[in-house]
Amino acid sequence: MPLAAEYLLDAKDGLGRPLDSVARFHLGNGARLERLCWPADVSANGLATSAGVMVNYRYDLKRLEDNHEAYANEHRIIASDAVRKLRKAKPTSRKAASNVA
Repeated sequence: MPLAAEYLLDAKDGLGRPLDSVARFHLGNGARLERLCWPADVSANGLATSAGVMVNYRYDLKRLEDNHEAYANEHRIIASDAVRKLRKAKPTSRKAASNVA
């Protein structure tokens, strides 16, 4: 899960946009990266395409325009504290890494 958060927050294309096309869509429309859920889609396709992780985006009408402008002008990703904390969580050992869920 920390790697999924890191990917969504930090992995960028050559233009500074998120690599993930679904993230680009929602963030471009003013959503906030709200939560990561696992296990979500544990079908063969879900595991192959997203390791079973689902992302929740939140559309807060009071923040929609500000979020959109931050993303459109600066490629800044608005994310919940929970997702940002998850990115910082690093497994301390190989055994811990295999237990992250």
